[in-house]
Amino acid sequence: MNSIWQYGAERPEFPALRTDVSTDVLIIGGGMAGILCAFLLKQAGADCLLVEAKSICSGVTQNTTAKLTSQHGLIYDRLIREFGSETARGYFDANEAALEQYRRLCRDIDCDFEEKDSYVYSVGDSKKLERELAALNRLGIPAEFVKELPLPFPTAGAIRFQRQAQFDPLRFAYSIAKGLSIYENTAVRELVGTTAITDSERIAAKKIIVATHFPFINKHGSYFLKLYQHRSYVIALEGAPDPGGMYVDESQSGMSFRSYKNLLLIGGGAHRTGKQGGDWRELKAFAARFFPDASEKCAWATQDCMTLDGIPYIGRYSGRTEDIYVAAGFNKWGMTSSMTAAMILSDMVLGRENRYAGIFSPSRTILRRQLAVNAFEAVVNLLTPTSKRCPHMGCALKWNRAEHTWDCPCHGSRFDRDGSLIDNPATGDIKK
Repeated sequence: MNSIWQYGAERPEFPALRTDVSTDVLIIGGGMAGILCAFLLKQAGADCLLVEAKSICSGVTQNTTAKLTSQHGLIYDRLIREFGSETARGYFDANEAALEQYRRLCRDIDCDFEEKDSYVYSVGDSKKLERELAALNRLGIPAEFVKELPLPFPTAGAIRFQRQAQFDPLRFAYSIAKGLSIYENTAVRELVGTTAITDSERIAAKKIIVATHFPFINKHGSYFLKLYQHRSYVIALEGAPDPGGMYVDESQSGMSFRSYKNLLLIGGGAHRTGKQGGDWRELKAFAARFFPDASEKCAWATQDCMTLDGIPYIGRYSGRTEDIYVAAGFNKWGMTSSMTAAMILSDMVLGRENRYAGIFSPSRTILRRQLAVNAFEAVVNLLTPTSKRCPHMGCALKWNRAEHTWDCPCHGSRFDRDGSLIDNPATGDIKK
């Protein structure tokens, strides 16, 4: 199923790489994060090129709900408790800087950029909202509590951030991709130092940025332990009221709302990849109950990498990889985090100091509760007997009845009915 963004944008096409090449900076992955890295580096005068295994923006970027915001759930109370006020405030400032960069670029790009207020609501836990508002006040972040919301069900209220934004991600990304050195249908299979090996070519680079959604190099960084993937679903309704802002439930199993032209986008039905969840059935039942006169115009699904502590991994791929960098684990906030990553990584690659780099360092501690959950899922699925195994690390694949795909509960790789790769970190098809 196609997202609404795929119907309104004219995709530029780029050639496949047919010869060995060299560059100062190689970017692997042509989603929003990779394209923004290439764009900012080119603006700075750097010699760089980008390679994409399929076509640019053909993964998560085309399936986002495209909210641009510093309000990533009820995150700031937890960030203060776990990391301290300085880190929490730095996280906000980094994302606000990213949002401001989008504002600047979108002035010259026709991509339906609109400033909207952002709301995180709770269905029944006002105490969580009170704690978050207190944390925001402590950090000096402008926010307010809103009791009445234009949603079709009762809530305990919401925390509002003003002057956040939404846009059309493909029209934006396709616009800034024009003029960049990009090769499509060029899959990197492995790295030898800072030389990338494709199916038939080599790319010699001085520095490499891995922006492949889920990092594909297993021998460094332990991302197979530090990340897991989450699927969520979207329907677009015509004839439903415009809520006038962007809304997301503080619960990971709740629903999100935003408008696009005459459509209401409803997101939800989420579950860990490889597990069962509400999927589109939950959304369709919700729409039938609360918007019986609306008609469904579009439906799609997306997949997000989730970190152990709710902060993306942006920086050196590992402590042992001097000239290899990574952007991953955007925790469902990929559009804002992509710009944050591009701003940090372009500075790091160019040898410039970035005040936010330490907050997002991939080398921070992995001793978090989610680590035990990820390890448990890996052990169980490695020991589960089945004929369908993921080529990434050998976990048992599960059949996704809603989407008719084979999904990996360990690390989130996905394959179609015939075993062809859809989503990484696997780099190849299911072995016959």
